[in-house]
Amino acid sequence: MATTTPAGVRAHAKHGGGSHGDAPMTHRQIMEALSGLLLGMFVAILSSTIVSNALPEIIGDLGGGQSAYTWVVTAALLSMTAATPLWGKLADLYSKKALVQIALVIYVIASMAAGLSQNPGMLITFRVFQGIGVGGLSALAQIVMAAMISPRERGRYSGYLGATFAVATVGGPLLGGVITDTSWLGWRWCFYVGVPFAIIALIVLQKTLHLPVAKREVKVDWGGATLISAAVSLLLVWVTFAGDKYDWLSWQTYAMVGGSVVLGALFVLAESKASEPIIPLRLFRNRTITLASLASLFVGVAMFTGTVFFSQYFQLARDKSPTMSGVMTIPMIGGLFVSSTVSGQFITRTGRWKAWLVSGGVLVTAGLVLLGGIRYDTAYWKMAVFMALLGLGIGMMMQNLVLATQNQVAPSDLGSASSTVTFFRSLGGAVGVSALGAVMSRRITHYVQDGVADLSPKYQKALAGSSGSTDSIPDMDALPKPIRTLLESAYGHGIADVFLIAGGLAAVALLITLFIKEVPLKTRGALAQAAEGDTPAAAQAPAAAATATEAPAPERVPSWATPVVGENGTTATATTQPSAVATVAGPGAPGSGGTPVQGFVRGAESAPVPQAAVTLISLSGRQLGRSVAQADGSYALDAPGTGSYVLIASADGYQPQASTIVVGEEPLSYDILLSGTSGLTGVVRAAGSALPVKDAMVIVTDVRGDLLATAATGEQGDFALTDLVPGTVTVAVNAIGFRPRALPVEVGATGVTRVEVDLEAGARLQGVVRAPHGPLADARVTLVDQAGNVVGTATTGTDGAYAFTDLDGGEYTVIATGYPPVATALTVSGPGVDGHDIELAHPGE
Repeated sequence: MATTTPAGVRAHAKHGGGSHGDAPMTHRQIMEALSGLLLGMFVAILSSTIVSNALPEIIGDLGGGQSAYTWVVTAALLSMTAATPLWGKLADLYSKKALVQIALVIYVIASMAAGLSQNPGMLITFRVFQGIGVGGLSALAQIVMAAMISPRERGRYSGYLGATFAVATVGGPLLGGVITDTSWLGWRWCFYVGVPFAIIALIVLQKTLHLPVAKREVKVDWGGATLISAAVSLLLVWVTFAGDKYDWLSWQTYAMVGGSVVLGALFVLAESKASEPIIPLRLFRNRTITLASLASLFVGVAMFTGTVFFSQYFQLARDKSPTMSGVMTIPMIGGLFVSSTVSGQFITRTGRWKAWLVSGGVLVTAGLVLLGGIRYDTAYWKMAVFMALLGLGIGMMMQNLVLATQNQVAPSDLGSASSTVTFFRSLGGAVGVSALGAVMSRRITHYVQDGVADLSPKYQKALAGSSGSTDSIPDMDALPKPIRTLLESAYGHGIADVFLIAGGLAAVALLITLFIKEVPLKTRGALAQAAEGDTPAAAQAPAAAATATEAPAPERVPSWATPVVGENGTTATATTQPSAVATVAGPGAPGSGGTPVQGFVRGAESAPVPQAAVTLISLSGRQLGRSVAQADGSYALDAPGTGSYVLIASADGYQPQASTIVVGEEPLSYDILLSGTSGLTGVVRAAGSALPVKDAMVIVTDVRGDLLATAATGEQGDFALTDLVPGTVTVAVNAIGFRPRALPVEVGATGVTRVEVDLEAGARLQGVVRAPHGPLADARVTLVDQAGNVVGTATTGTDGAYAFTDLDGGEYTVIATGYPPVATALTVSGPGVDGHDIELAHPGE
């Protein structure tokens, strides 16, 4: 018999949908499931934003210029953009939890490698890998939330995601500024500081995030992923260097733009023929998805423009330290925090989301346009108001565009649809930062050239010889005051021009959102929709009169049914053969067209088993109905008609039960009895060091001394025993080099009992028995303790050696025979090895 562990049932019951009827998961359950996910997002965002205020110093230290500054940002956005659709498709095919962990590991390793960079090229290369990881975390965070939480409830939890984004965004620059300004740390620690958070995130994810995955054949569209990556990369290379390395109208422009268009067309062709496309083109038949994707493209420009260019403005145009540069962006982050949280709460209460989306577009546009009028000496309080407007708008738009899209798709397309919107947002950010960075460089050069005429010849010569080229990041503190004022003014005016252009693009996003149709939010998460077989059209239609009970799909199903694969890769199946046959007759329930099947689920001593999952399937393995037991253990569901069916019941801490029922024409009353199962797990460690003890033998006996089970510990000192009889048992543990230990353990009636065993290291007494001619073989050595008890005996080999292990410290007597016996008193010190050689001889020898 193969059974699922209680933890597996618990995870599915917690994360698989409602507990009864259409009831969703509780707030506490959702927050537990999201804790590791939010922590992972926090790590990724922190690692990104912590670099922003340090970039001017990083690029200056590595010997890069303005183009390198832009590409450090663009490289991560580029790879994030290209990888996002692939992560989304993988989420539809594989374990979401494993993908989140893989993305987090990629991002952390790349961050550590980036900290070792010796030149701008190395840093840009590792930023590419960072982008791959953050692309996965950005897309998967939305996908996992949508899988568990209904669109109607998702608003409040999107607020938590926005709050996490805000805290990490404001904390990153502050922390990065402090690190950069601390001489004994240096900017490289900006890349290292997130590693401890990442390790914690991985551990929390492993323990808290559990989602069932339908096992099916998968095929990843690698061709589509390659084509879209190449098309976007070529476009960004053109945008970055046009007007600098070559003219906007040149053969390079024609080649790159033409190549990007051709690659894009090939991508569309590949997606139309792929069985599992990265971006299903049929999604764009939906008006909301198409408009939301286009709006996200322009929102991405606004979002990344604010986070990237503010650090340059405050450090180069206002001569602020990296730390103060982060402090000064707090109004924008505070606005994002407030709007994402508040809008999410109101959307959950009212179900209305478009007003927030349009309002966000208005605020983003207004904020950027107002920022387009700033200069290097603009009063900070004005800038704070403008940044707050920008943050408020981004918080309202960013999450709600994804929400509107997720509300329109079937569960099977959830990953692709979510990542598509994220893809366009990242694409907008990548193109926007690259293009606007090039524009900013040109505008700064223009303003510097205009202001040169006002400088004295001496300063004109100094400017031309050192800082006249805006392709390098100037060291403002090292410049004469007139040149410094000129450059500060040029940077302030040039960056303001960038904000003004971004404001125009934000206005386009606002215009697009006006045409998005508001559709009522669904009230069930994707997992529950998938279980019910919902389609987008069905979800939007009026609710049917039938009120079939909604419950988590059972973790344990017969071997002939479709298996459910857990996040840890294990398949939960039960090969329990049908244990009972019942025949019923009766008409179907009114309005259901089926025959009612109802009864009670009970456990030991007929106690009710609430929350037990009861599933009705056909003999071919197709699920026909589901229910969940109430507080009194009662359940009810409908069979579609007369015939034979399999009724399956499973609950946390109980053996699964499968029974065959034969339905006729009368309602069936059928009670289900579940038997408890017990297990024993634990870990064996060395006392003092707490290191795991591998290959220790664990022996479990009952009160009569009969052997019940044995197991050997693994690499981490862990062991697991299943199907034990509840009650008091004795657990004995023995390992080489340690004193054996036995302890009583009470095994619970249900669930898994966990124990931890600490073994004391044993002392070792060894030596060599010698005769006048050398080592003495076959000599008998007896060890006696202080009370006169024989502790052990040993017979020497050809080398005369003997040994006693696993001894307690104390007084002993060693008696050796073979020649006339010799008795020696000695003291064994405790853990470690004591040596004691023995000399034997006949009298007179």
